[in-house]
Amino acid sequence: MSVITTTAPPKPLIIGGLTAAVGAGAATAAVAAAGEFAGISLVVGGAPIPLSGFAMLTVIFSVAGLMLAVGLARWARRPRTAFVHTTLALTALSLVPDALVGASVATKVLLMVTHVVAAAIVIPAIARRLSA
Repeated sequence: MSVITTTAPPKPLIIGGLTAAVGAGAATAAVAAAGEFAGISLVVGGAPIPLSGFAMLTVIFSVAGLMLAVGLARWARRPRTAFVHTTLALTALSLVPDALVGASVATKVLLMVTHVVAAAIVIPAIARRLSA
């Protein structure tokens, strides 16, 4: 008799990651709204970014990070370290397009702040659920 075992992602990782994604989406939309309220334009390349766009893209990319974490939890020798290093590098790379877009300096800084806010919420929330 043979036994087939599968490794399902741990529920705390999935639930914690999804919760962090939603929280980060709300936070980035709030930061963008505060920036807009302070007079910073949300127009990039001639088109305005809706507040819902901040939330939606944050959730989408946070879920992509969660999928990365699930893969690392399964295949990496040190998933937490690999996840933190990878996501910090990706966060830094995500700032490059913000610096290059056709927008005011204040708008560019606001966009960068939203990336950092999202990373500050999602990365620790997921990393603490991965084995060291």
